[in-house]
Amino acid sequence: MLNNWNIFFWEYEFHAPAWLLLLLLIPFVLWALFRAEQNSTGEVKYTGSDQQQQFLSDNWIVQLRKTIIICYGLITALLILAIAKPFHLEMDEDNTMNYKDGIDIVIAMDISGSMLAQDFKPNRLEASKRVAKEFISNRKGDRIGLVAYAGEAYTACPLTLDYEVLKNQIDAVNGERIKRGTAIGVGLGTALTRLNNDSIESKVIILLTDGVDGGAQLDPLTAAELAREMGVRVYTIGVGSNGEVPTLINSPFGSYYASTETEIDEDILREIASRTNGRYFRAKDEKTLKEIYKEIEKLEKRKIENSAFNPIRPIHPQGFLNWAFILLCIIWCLRYILFNRNE
Repeated sequence: MLNNWNIFFWEYEFHAPAWLLLLLLIPFVLWALFRAEQNSTGEVKYTGSDQQQQFLSDNWIVQLRKTIIICYGLITALLILAIAKPFHLEMDEDNTMNYKDGIDIVIAMDISGSMLAQDFKPNRLEASKRVAKEFISNRKGDRIGLVAYAGEAYTACPLTLDYEVLKNQIDAVNGERIKRGTAIGVGLGTALTRLNNDSIESKVIILLTDGVDGGAQLDPLTAAELAREMGVRVYTIGVGSNGEVPTLINSPFGSYYASTETEIDEDILREIASRTNGRYFRAKDEKTLKEIYKEIEKLEKRKIENSAFNPIRPIHPQGFLNWAFILLCIIWCLRYILFNRNE
């Protein structure tokens, strides 16, 4: 119901965007109307007393007449937007969007010691877990799995539709009982094994790390070539803010926090994404990381949409028409109730 009042035009797409060019004429029309208003001798007859008319001769009545002109401009803009046949992806995705299949998604999450850096709250790893669980909650009909890696990698959860089990496994992963280091190639390779010999056409890996590959078992670009041959898209995410951040350091004398420089091999991550028809993202805070997952969600929804079932999305002009009607009612009240037109 709230969507019937949504006029945030940047959230819409349009079937007939050429009509939007008419919006460029509105400033010129308003300018002409304001000039005509300034030169007008008056067309409104006031029905009140002389004292009331003297009160209304103040500047606010001039501003009121300008407001009415602006309302006409807004009504025109809203009608043009409605004529351009707007549609909203999220408003009809559950009812009118059809998909060929779900997606197989493996989240390959870096759980190395550097992921405990505190530039995210409480640290990078916990923030990454929270955002990943939000992403999972928004998926429908996709099998999702989890691979955790540091100096080695393991499957924390195979592909599943039981999202509650998956989210519990995400909560449980940590870097306490795993070889130290950051083996990006091994993490990607392990994620690929979860997608091998599978019948689902759309396969995706979301690879998240905050470091530089230090694994000797599998080169990241070799793993990227394997992903390309398997038709797997890889979205890579570099996690960490710029500059020095408090990081947990393990030593023979115990663990302590010290400031260390964030070092992410962005060139490798970009190349992995490029070779697999994916994209590279950089997350410098939790808000950005959430936006990245949302962008990945939109990209994947568009890729698997079956346009054969729904070649033309239903238009949603209701919000624009509703607000245009409200503005017309306001103008009518101002012109025909407060004043009488002098016909």
